[in-house]
Amino acid sequence: MNSDSRMPLIGSRDKLCLAKMLRGSATRRDVINMLMAAGMSAAAAGTIASFAETAHAQTPRGGGKIRVVGGLSSAVETLDPAKGYIAVDWCRGRMFYSGLTVLDETLTPQLALAEEVASSERATVWNIKLRRDVRFHDGSPLTSADVVYSLRRPRNPALGSGIRIFAEQMEEITASGPHEVRIRLSGPNVDLPVILAAAGVVGFLIVKDGTTDFRTANGTGPYKCAEFRPGVRSIAVRNTEYFKEGRPYLDEIEMFGIADELARVNALLSGEVHLISGITPRSTQQIASVPNLALFETKGGGYHPLVLRLDREPGSNRDFVLAVKHLLNREQIRRAVYRNFAVIANDQPIDPTSPFYDPGLPQRPFDLDKARFHLQRSGFANQTFPMVVSPAATNSEEIAQLVQQTGGQIGLKFNLQRVPGDGYWTSHWMKHPIFFGNVLPKASPDIIFTQIFQSQAVWNQSGFRNERFDKLLLQARAEADTSKRREMYGEMQRLVHEDSGECIPVFASTLDAHVSKLKGLRPIPVGPMMGYNYAENVWLDQ
Repeated sequence: MNSDSRMPLIGSRDKLCLAKMLRGSATRRDVINMLMAAGMSAAAAGTIASFAETAHAQTPRGGGKIRVVGGLSSAVETLDPAKGYIAVDWCRGRMFYSGLTVLDETLTPQLALAEEVASSERATVWNIKLRRDVRFHDGSPLTSADVVYSLRRPRNPALGSGIRIFAEQMEEITASGPHEVRIRLSGPNVDLPVILAAAGVVGFLIVKDGTTDFRTANGTGPYKCAEFRPGVRSIAVRNTEYFKEGRPYLDEIEMFGIADELARVNALLSGEVHLISGITPRSTQQIASVPNLALFETKGGGYHPLVLRLDREPGSNRDFVLAVKHLLNREQIRRAVYRNFAVIANDQPIDPTSPFYDPGLPQRPFDLDKARFHLQRSGFANQTFPMVVSPAATNSEEIAQLVQQTGGQIGLKFNLQRVPGDGYWTSHWMKHPIFFGNVLPKASPDIIFTQIFQSQAVWNQSGFRNERFDKLLLQARAEADTSKRREMYGEMQRLVHEDSGECIPVFASTLDAHVSKLKGLRPIPVGPMMGYNYAENVWLDQ
């Protein structure tokens, strides 16, 4: 080996100088000149500069403050992790609290507050051992009593929790020791570690035993709550006693919501904020054209359905529902609305990236003749129906306009009723015969089927009821054989495809945007901003 092929050694003073140059405004040429002045060859200096640039870019750094904007803002934002219903709530939940498990990029549950999770009795009984080095923000240690309280809370109907349907599966939750919890389910469920991490959206986050006041947050998460004003902003400061060594990296995060996408994008373009969510494909080109900005795409099973309530007219007429489903020009929607940041869907919620996706289910085509046939059979031809759209329901107006155009070709008229984003989910969603929803990617078929399609689900958007479906859901939870579960989930996909009131044209990528110096983002396909868990993972390359 000749001397030029060896990695040159640099002393401690040189390393310190190099580090300072990289942290400052020095260019790559400046670094090379410094190394050559110290006696290195041009080739060796270039190698060191490249290596240092890469290491510098990939090594997390501490310090700094960022401002983050979610897609919605509301006066009823909450720090109660069991009641959050918009993105800023879910992100704050992950800032201030922790769960027993957490999902990685492959949607595999990893240990968090739990140091061991084990099952027995065919996944009906689960025993959880807790870490002993965890403290709440007020200094008190985490105990089994906190976990028992947190897992029981969502079962109370008065709380109105979106994860109640999952909590009700936990028939008995008891402390089997100061740092041990025993859960007995009402029936087997091999997916419990996934549910603990991602039921609803962010799973079961742990609060202190007896907590009822959520004007501030007292959790075990990576940040402490310094300020919270619903509908205005929150300020999070680094938790120096966080149980994950070395994390978080930032000193402070200010987070708030802006309903208008143009305003969000302009805030990013002007440098006022560092990270925004809720980007629609129409904004991607503008963002990509700015050198110091980056687009962050997360592919997954999220979708924006046109929903027809099956418990009222016209959705109670099966032929009317089929007429609307055949009006969906899915390829046009994928191309024109989503700018190809999507894949074709088939009126069922399991996307092609899932190991349980059924590729044998025939694709429902865009077919005006079939749509006209079913419309005539329904008896609703040449009538006009209101269709509720809102900025809160992503891309709803664009999709509605396309459906409105194709509907007019067969004598079906839709009157678009535009309502504001603020308050949409509390005042309009599920309260109209025809409306739009946002279904975020879910970690498993069990979660999305339980939350959206089970007969008694709180978020059963279309009012879908099917006894066979409900029976299969319970059977699949108990089945450890993957191939058998795949068969069950395949039949459930077919039942939803045929009889649900959810019209699902495409599976859409989730799009965020950020300044290029914000590092550490990785796609976790259960939602934007790393599945709402960006806070403990990002840092500033200052």
